[in-house]
Amino acid sequence: MPDTLEGAEVERLVATFPGWSLADDGRSVSAELTFASFADAWGFMSEIAIEADKLDHHPEWSNVYNRVAIKLTTHDADGLSARDQALAERIAAALERRSYASD
Repeated sequence: MPDTLEGAEVERLVATFPGWSLADDGRSVSAELTFASFADAWGFMSEIAIEADKLDHHPEWSNVYNRVAIKLTTHDADGLSARDQALAERIAAALERRSYASD
């Protein structure tokens, strides 16, 4: 089972990725992203799906037209872990290459 991030580690995770918010229970982070089009949103999701498979760590997410809602948590750790940090880093890198606006 992966080690759960605690206190300052969780705060650092949220601070590192603007637009992400910590759940009230502290067990997940989430973001809602808006892209220029459905194709842009879907392309982003496809890119992250490949990265998530490489990490063997998959987000909870949904897509409606040009919007993507993402939630990161590590279920077998019952909270946030280094796996969420790694996936958040890949998501941030993908967003830097794309045009989007965080809500």
